[in-house]
Amino acid sequence: MIKYTPQYLKKLEDLLKENNYDVRYEKGNFRSGYCIVEDKNVVVVNKFATVESRIQALFEIAQILLSQGRLLNDTQKIILKGSKNATVVEASYIAADLQEETAAEPSI
Repeated sequence: MIKYTPQYLKKLEDLLKENNYDVRYEKGNFRSGYCIVEDKNVVVVNKFATVESRIQALFEIAQILLSQGRLLNDTQKIILKGSKNATVVEASYIAADLQEETAAEPSI
């Protein structure tokens, strides 16, 4: 379920940045509210859009990049393979939780 909060928007931005995509908010006349410049790994979102519209645009971009195989680190790929119902962002949260748990475990 998508949460329309500034914190959720930041998580989506971070997910794209972790995968080497630059997220920019610019003035533009985009029909869908965003543009993807694939050669330069740049995502441009309409800067006049509301937080809800920005989240929807970034979520849609993440889904497109996921389907093209251009998104996700190894941990997230493993999680998505195991859970057919997981969305990109849910996988990101799960991957972050797993990394925190493994970092907290004492080494033997």
